[in-house]
Amino acid sequence: MHDQDCVKLIELMASKVCHDLISPIGAVSNGVEFLEDASGGEGMDAEAVNLIAFSAGQAAAKLKLFRLAYGAGGADASIKPEDVHKIFADYIGGDKRIKQDWDPHAPLGLTDPPPGLCKILACLLLVMIDTLPKGGTVKAFDGGDGSLHVQSMGEHASFREGYKAALTGAAKPESLEPKTIHPYLTHVMAGHYGYSIHVFDTQENSILLSLRNASLS
Repeated sequence: MHDQDCVKLIELMASKVCHDLISPIGAVSNGVEFLEDASGGEGMDAEAVNLIAFSAGQAAAKLKLFRLAYGAGGADASIKPEDVHKIFADYIGGDKRIKQDWDPHAPLGLTDPPPGLCKILACLLLVMIDTLPKGGTVKAFDGGDGSLHVQSMGEHASFREGYKAALTGAAKPESLEPKTIHPYLTHVMAGHYGYSIHVFDTQENSILLSLRNASLS
């Protein structure tokens, strides 16, 4: 990959992160304004305080998941699937449309996985959210064929335009947009850590991905 392509990827990734964080951070600002408008500053408005607390919690939850998915520390061997489950639960906690239904303590199907499993799993869970425009359920489980399966289920579950090509590495960097940068980086990072991602099955209201050890694919 050329240096200019790398720069574009970084810029697009920054655009996506800023887009995802702007709503909770903006709500924090609105809460502060409510406090400032409260009766002469004599006592804190409960609605404003609740808004600030909720928004700050959402911002922190997003940062934790982004750090796991995109940061170098996400590949640390000390991170376990149960950590991913907890961080992802906090991330979707403010969006009542999305649920997760998987057991982080159960076998996930990969035998002797390369480093970075939890990092790539976090990335794939974010991918699954993007396939659920109406909300739904995300799960991860043993695929039974030496692979980890990640599935989304919900009304109109589907890939956005260009999303599948980005996730499978078929897209060219110059064709990417902020909405397709995450799946493309997920593909790149998966390859870097020794994994391959496959679109295992797409049905009405369901998408199933398979994560495999690239050396065994």
